[in-house]
Amino acid sequence: MQVPKRGALLGAWVRPESYGQPGRLAAIDGWQVSLGRRLDIVNTYRRFDEDFGTESDREFVRQGLTIMLSWASGDTRSITSGRHDELIRAQARRVRAIGAPILLRFRWEMDRPNLRATMWSAEDFIAAWRYVRRVFAQERVRNAAWVWCPTAEGFARGDAPSFYPGDDAVDWTCVDVYAGSDFRPIGELMAPFLRWAAGRPKPIVVGEFGVAREWGSAPRAQWLRDAARLFKANPQIRAVSYFESNPDGNGPKQQFRLADDPPALAAFVELARDPWFNVRGRR
Repeated sequence: MQVPKRGALLGAWVRPESYGQPGRLAAIDGWQVSLGRRLDIVNTYRRFDEDFGTESDREFVRQGLTIMLSWASGDTRSITSGRHDELIRAQARRVRAIGAPILLRFRWEMDRPNLRATMWSAEDFIAAWRYVRRVFAQERVRNAAWVWCPTAEGFARGDAPSFYPGDDAVDWTCVDVYAGSDFRPIGELMAPFLRWAAGRPKPIVVGEFGVAREWGSAPRAQWLRDAARLFKANPQIRAVSYFESNPDGNGPKQQFRLADDPPALAAFVELARDPWFNVRGRR
């Protein structure tokens, strides 16, 4: 995938009303209408055993959107044992067949404490990452840019860097950052990651970012305006993707949808229409 020389691509995960193919397409269409422009990147989530290359995936590509495939993994040791080789090869072929560049966010947020049972260790995760990438290379997949994406909290704790597979195995570095349980400035939340990433010769994508409705409309709007300034002040950041969703089962501090909060949405529309985030001139 071509990295912008200036500015940043704009993307989003937009939770659909229904998870069928029409629902996925309608969610993105509706969000683009709200923004008054087309997105550059569509984030989509798949389980380890869930196929890529669906009707909606192909339609997004036909429309000229870049897909960021957030692909969950299974147990890292079962991957490196070869148990899932056919599944991985089949997914690699589907990625190759899409015929367009994609961002491949393999097992994003691998540093989360609740994933330790399946990650086993940072060393096991790195081995699984390299194993899967090797299989993709054997299947002649050349249209996937590999995105390594831990959490901002993992950099604050100090353990996220230990999961890094190495400059030779990563195309983009990435971070997921939220003003969720704690309402803190995005610059403060991202600072440990940005210090680390500055030493890596890689473009950055902010894979997910969001600010919880619990914090109120005006503070949300200000947080988003601060986010726009931060992204523009760090030219290593070449793509950003909002998490437009109120996940089921999450408390009020984990609800990030902007569409029903006009002041916060207006602040995000400002970001979306800023020339810095219009690398492809999308209207």
